[in-house]
Amino acid sequence: MTLKKYFVKALHRLQKGPGYTYQELLVWYCDNTNTHGPKRIICEGPKKKLIWFFLTLLFASLVFWQWGILINTYLSYNVTASLAIGFKTMTFPAVTICNASPFRYSKVKPFLKDLDELIEAALERILQPLQGNASATPAANLSEKLNLQLWNQIPLVLIDESDAAHPVILDILGNGSLGPGGHQNSSTFGNLEARRYKLALKLCTHLTSHCFYRKFTSAAQAVTEWYVLQSTSILSKVPLSKRIEMGYQAEDMILACLYGAEPCNHRNFTHLYHPDHGNCYVFNWGVEKEPLLSSNPGAEFGLKVILDISQKDYIPFLTTTAGARLMLHEQGSFPFLKDQGIYAMSGTETSIGVLVRSGSQMGAPYSDCTVNGSDVPVKNLYEDYTASQACLRSCFQAKIVKICHCAHYAYPLPKGAHYCNNEDYPAWAYCYSILRMSQEHRQDCIQSCKETCNNTQYKMTISMAEWPSEASEDWIFHILSYERDTSTKVTLDRNGIIKLSIYFQEYNYRTISESAATTIVWLLSSLGGQFGFWMGGSVLCLIEFGEILIDFVWISVLKLISWGKGLKWKPAPRKWRPTPTWASAGRRRQRQLRARGVGPQMLEGLALSRALRPPSTTLFVCSLWIWRGQTATRKTLLEWTQRASEARKAGLLPARQAPAGHLSPPSFLDSTAILRFKSGQQKLGEQPESPGLPQGISFRV
Repeated sequence: MTLKKYFVKALHRLQKGPGYTYQELLVWYCDNTNTHGPKRIICEGPKKKLIWFFLTLLFASLVFWQWGILINTYLSYNVTASLAIGFKTMTFPAVTICNASPFRYSKVKPFLKDLDELIEAALERILQPLQGNASATPAANLSEKLNLQLWNQIPLVLIDESDAAHPVILDILGNGSLGPGGHQNSSTFGNLEARRYKLALKLCTHLTSHCFYRKFTSAAQAVTEWYVLQSTSILSKVPLSKRIEMGYQAEDMILACLYGAEPCNHRNFTHLYHPDHGNCYVFNWGVEKEPLLSSNPGAEFGLKVILDISQKDYIPFLTTTAGARLMLHEQGSFPFLKDQGIYAMSGTETSIGVLVRSGSQMGAPYSDCTVNGSDVPVKNLYEDYTASQACLRSCFQAKIVKICHCAHYAYPLPKGAHYCNNEDYPAWAYCYSILRMSQEHRQDCIQSCKETCNNTQYKMTISMAEWPSEASEDWIFHILSYERDTSTKVTLDRNGIIKLSIYFQEYNYRTISESAATTIVWLLSSLGGQFGFWMGGSVLCLIEFGEILIDFVWISVLKLISWGKGLKWKPAPRKWRPTPTWASAGRRRQRQLRARGVGPQMLEGLALSRALRPPSTTLFVCSLWIWRGQTATRKTLLEWTQRASEARKAGLLPARQAPAGHLSPPSFLDSTAILRFKSGQQKLGEQPESPGLPQGISFRV
């Protein structure tokens, strides 16, 4: 019940409104606020009021200007970077080691036999004009020995640009050349010495037969790119288990291992298949076992590995670089060797000193980084999101699958997709090359991907020296050969041996972390400081100002509702009638009173002073005989008597006289009422009836 009364009271209060006008609200605020300026505007004289008004306006403008600057500074979300340097026992990084060649040529050769024959024939035709070899195999006999079906899928051509307006396209393994329109030309390779020509890949679509030529400035680059595309198509159809078998095995590649003072072998490495480098091996992977700690800085406490890369078994047209590819990274993260790895040259000892640098960035809205990749709109094809390369490669693979309808061999295979090859997807090379050269698609992936907020970098200091030396290479090679195949036959040489030494230079780690330059506490304190300095205000002053705004809105809503109701219930216009004179109104009123039985002695004349009447009001001066027994309060009677006396003193009413032949009975109380009403809106209420007494007099103006 109490709750119901409370709500009813609150509803009535809402309907009533604040109870002030706009002017009263403003005066009340200036008179009661704790802010100094508005008070002086009310209290001071006219001149000082004007001065204080301008000062208050000026300083209020400065406050709002400073507030705008502070809020804009806060919304810029600036950060401060702090550098922390410490000394502690650190976790040894994961070390991924791969051979530069993904496969042994002796094992992969059956799959690449036709491809090797094509490239050898093409090189022979390319070098023919330079060598002046007249005994070269005629083009007509090539079709009998070579698999030209494989060649025609992605052919190599020579473009003669002697005449830039009409370049001549020469088919390397064809009978002649093709003109600009594809027609046979009588030109041959025998007279190319004085011509300007470029080697190019001819890439065509399967559906529209549209072709474009990807030009190269070097024939070596063109041949390598052509071989990579063709081998990708062939090897994509080979099962993964077979590709692992064709790669370099750990027991053949890792000859010796030592971590600190403890020996290790190939079993301490975790196998990882990499699309670009084949079989790779990770030391201190940290997934199945706890990561290793480094006890002391220095080369003698690091990792030492001797590798046999067997570069004599490299694929001649696919791998043109000899050495080992390695990378230092965090435990459990995928190594992007093609982007972040380094090479170790054969016949040398590569010493790598490591310094640890860790960074911690603040996420949104301070920077555009991600913690775990969950807020990146690209589906990650790798196990974790530890680098932006994972997102970029996943995004590029997704575009290949969407546009080319197949997946590239060098990236993880999405669910439901198949690797590209020439037989099932004849136009894949054309589509892949277009996407690879498209700046728009690459920019889309860059904008979609984000850097990781937390990352660890390993700054490496690399030095190399020949190893082994000429004086010691004989006995070192003999021992290593014996340990590998238990024979004294020398099977190793300088061109296939690499020694790695990886260690911490020092235990000083550096951590760069970000923190917010402006916080909400800083913003509130700065806003309050400016407000207090310029206006002498506080939070309570703002609450007062908010209260005034609420009352202002409240009054405005009520006025709008009242105005709307006035429009809805607007009365019909009245017919015009002439305004009666006061004389006729008095006579009419006397007739009404006589009809009710009131004698002439009970009537009082009606006096009107037009000079005292305001524009919107009319002054009625009524003298009434009020019986002692009539219901009326003493306070009201005394108030009427006082007002009548003041009116007589001012000459507004004549002195009271009894009618001729009659005396004022003592049982009556003489009282004069002076009432003011708004013209056309108010009336004098009737007096309550009493037995034997006359009715009160009522007037409607």
